[in-house]
Amino acid sequence: MTSPLTKLGLATGQFGLDGATPARGRPRDVEAREILSIAARSGLNVLEVGRHSAPAETQIGQVLPRPAPFRITVTTVRPDRGPDFAEAEIRGQLRRLGVERVDTILAPSATDLLSPLGPALWDRLRALRDGGLCNRIGVSVYASDDPVRLARRFKPDVVQAPASLLDQRLLIDGTLSELREMDIEVQLRSIFLNGVLFLPPDRAPSHLKAAAGRISRARRLIAEGRSDPLQAALGFALSRPEASTVLVGVTSAAEMSAVVAAAASPPPDLNWDEMAIDDPEALGAWAAA
Repeated sequence: MTSPLTKLGLATGQFGLDGATPARGRPRDVEAREILSIAARSGLNVLEVGRHSAPAETQIGQVLPRPAPFRITVTTVRPDRGPDFAEAEIRGQLRRLGVERVDTILAPSATDLLSPLGPALWDRLRALRDGGLCNRIGVSVYASDDPVRLARRFKPDVVQAPASLLDQRLLIDGTLSELREMDIEVQLRSIFLNGVLFLPPDRAPSHLKAAAGRISRARRLIAEGRSDPLQAALGFALSRPEASTVLVGVTSAAEMSAVVAAAASPPPDLNWDEMAIDDPEALGAWAAA
């Protein structure tokens, strides 16, 4: 039986290498090295290196296990400075990471692809894929982007989309299932909805106050199911047949270990449908949704 950890991917955005507060008493690069080491030992398959400063990308390259055990994903700059600039930035990023090629290059958003210079950027990404710099190209989408229509136009290999046990919009409406039927690899992100499930309802962001009752209900159902929010969030995402990869972000090695332990545990037997927030206004205001 395949381990659920092979479906788990790690995003570097919360490593703190760009100036965020590091784990107490530990240098950022030491913490990042241990996070990556735990991920590699646990069999995580995908490493998403988001847009970082050049020094931060160099640090990631220095602490990345060798040979790199992950399928690495990077994201281009926005297309407004033209495809030559975007390609130069991608090649510079790969040099800083110390890799000759990556698995996937993502366009940053549907909005960027639909901008005046978006098609030229996409043509360049296809050329880079055909030239062997990556295996796949794709795009990161939001729930409001009409991902299926976008996919029909651009034919990406990968679509990265938000979904969680609280925000099930793209699952309920069949979008992610339809993308899979188009032979597009679906990667889930924002599975913790920026941590809102871990907060008491009275501390939810202001635009989700209207959904506080649903959040409180989800937490109660999780507790009654003898589970916890971390295990429930991971269990839901990892159980989705539409997704080939579930991306998580962590700030410390301790968090990485907790995620691995929760993901490796049997998924809780919970009624996922009862936990979905059905307030489109609240979810529409959520920046990561």
